[in-house]
Amino acid sequence: MKKFINSVDTLLEESLSGFAKAHADIIQFNAQPHFIKRRQPATSGKVALISGGGSGHEPLHIGFVGSGMLDAACPGQIFTSPTPDQMLAAAEAVDNGGGVLFIVKNYAGDIMSFEIATEMLSCPNASVIINDDVSLPKTHSTGRRGVAGTLIVEKMLGAAAEKGADLASCKALGEKINRGSASMGVALSSCTVPALGHPTFAINDKEMEMGVGIHGERGLATLPLTNATEIVEHLVNAINGDLNPQKGQSALLHVNGFGATPLMELYLIYELAARHWQNQGVNIVRSLVGNYTTSLDMAGCSITLSVLDDELLGLWDAPVHTANLRWAC
Repeated sequence: MKKFINSVDTLLEESLSGFAKAHADIIQFNAQPHFIKRRQPATSGKVALISGGGSGHEPLHIGFVGSGMLDAACPGQIFTSPTPDQMLAAAEAVDNGGGVLFIVKNYAGDIMSFEIATEMLSCPNASVIINDDVSLPKTHSTGRRGVAGTLIVEKMLGAAAEKGADLASCKALGEKINRGSASMGVALSSCTVPALGHPTFAINDKEMEMGVGIHGERGLATLPLTNATEIVEHLVNAINGDLNPQKGQSALLHVNGFGATPLMELYLIYELAARHWQNQGVNIVRSLVGNYTTSLDMAGCSITLSVLDDELLGLWDAPVHTANLRWAC
């Protein structure tokens, strides 16, 4: 294992401290318990949005705290759920009179911790569960995982909350965005968790893992490595089989890197996926390409398609100012 690291025990603390110093104009870091919150005060009565999960997926979630997106994020240890006390402290710090909405990826540890926090919280609150990963069947025992579609929910809900949407409206909107988003990932390598010290699974140079999650777990199948066109066809066919986008429908196409895939390759994947859907008559009107929901140093990518209507398009385009996602009107 070769990593820039002093100690496994201090890695998260030192990284969060550096993140806070690098983006001190946008966020503040609370050390005990760990959470990141936006520095710019929100409008009184605004719904506060909080997300979180294990570290190792940066910039998700800490990189999306700021105006027009999250009010706070709770980072756990690497690939480990944050604790209820983190979520409770974050909620109490950012509650502004409009209630708190938790955006939770569908992993058992995350769900449990957020549920405990909501039971302890005195202000009005609700949760949106993200389960956009179509590599798992809808009937899976623990449900589908939340992966790169989480960013899309966080961005659009952030815009809605800034515009004054109430708690119930934000929850309903988040569930709508989640239903209209589907993701599928593929890995060319495993990742190395610092505390483990070696790759989480073995894969040779002529193989790929199809249907991976974002925690270094194996995919649904180990397949022979093939060319980019055939890989994209596998991913988009899985998305089509679940989301069933219609001819003439507008959509956002998000190609997400897992941490070790060059942008040159990610843009190639985007070109192939966009060409596929455009040939089907789907209108790709918005895009996002880059490393946004990562898995440490894993080589690979995921494709997310989110269907759009005029409301969602406006929310995506609304101003946002965070460490890792920012644009004006």
